Amino acid sequence: MGELKISQVNGKADIKRFVNVTREVYKNDPHWVQPLLLERMDVLHPDKNPYFEHAEVAMWVAERGGKLVGRISAQIDALAQEKWGPNLGHFGFFEVCDAETGAALLKTAKAWLKERGMKRMQGPWSFNSAEEVGTLIDGFDTPPCIMMGHGRPEYDGWLQSEGFKKAKDMYAYELDITNPMPDRAKRIVGMAKKNARVSIRPINMKKFDEELATILDIYNEAWCENWGYVRFTEKETRHAAKALKPIVKPHRTYLCEYDGEPVAFMLTVPDVNHKLRDLEGSLGPIKLIKLLWRMFNGREDRCRVPLMGVRKRFQKKPLGAAMAMWMIDVSKDNVVERGAYFGELGWILEDNDGMNSILNEIGCKVYKTYRVYEQAI
Repeated sequence: MGELKISQVNGKADIKRFVNVTREVYKNDPHWVQPLLLERMDVLHPDKNPYFEHAEVAMWVAERGGKLVGRISAQIDALAQEKWGPNLGHFGFFEVCDAETGAALLKTAKAWLKERGMKRMQGPWSFNSAEEVGTLIDGFDTPPCIMMGHGRPEYDGWLQSEGFKKAKDMYAYELDITNPMPDRAKRIVGMAKKNARVSIRPINMKKFDEELATILDIYNEAWCENWGYVRFTEKETRHAAKALKPIVKPHRTYLCEYDGEPVAFMLTVPDVNHKLRDLEGSLGPIKLIKLLWRMFNGREDRCRVPLMGVRKRFQKKPLGAAMAMWMIDVSKDNVVERGAYFGELGWILEDNDGMNSILNEIGCKVYKTYRVYEQAI
């Protein structure tokens, strides 16, 4: 098999190797979707992602016999420490071909964090709570949606064998959006519709930056007490706006207002992964034409709700649940009219009773479970 060699990522060429590790890890997995290299470079390059402005990051790749067989990152996020404690370090992007490689990479990341005074190691966070979180522990028989991770069934056992314990599970729900809203859910939606102080509207694309700032302000408030949450900075908001603008559409992005004030939002995006599966992570001229046709031919098929939030004063109240269901119902009807049939909603914390209850109420079912682990170091 050859000797295992671990090297730290340094520069653009190494980042490409870091991305390409998954080609070997998932070469026999029919459900894997290799991400676009350009998109991953935007996430992983310090000059492109404003996350690096408040976090110290190191990344490593593992090779054996000339083949890439694993990768990992370690990061110390000042904003996460501000929220969750000064001695917390994270690891992320954990992908390996075998247990030995996994153990060696985890040891490397642990040593890097420990040298910098960290006493807790938590992950995978790749990089933060708005991106790919956790490793998949259930639901390997379907491909991951956009902005969601995948995994190998062995990862859970390999991580536990290295002393990591469960910190939190998160759920991804699936919904056959061609089915009508259940009667009880319709009655709950009706409560919001009948309230003269509540209204719903689509995002105004002519004021996109302003609208997205409002959405992320609601998100920061709505999620601020959620486990693992780290607030968006102003630069991260602008970065997200630039990335999302091509795929945000009014017919699937809604805000609820109370007395004219935006108090809730739901962002639905097309499942780009479904359109990327045969492109193998690269975009030559022909592949680019294919992708553009699939993205902009006017038809929808699969979609995902990556962000949703209700201001704190409406949380755990009937009207807050009614507004959330109303946005789901309106968005669902609009994408179904355009050919969509599948929706994913998540990730949702296992102990977020309010949101789990709402999603069960409208007919959603858990179809994937992701886990974040922690270890004292």
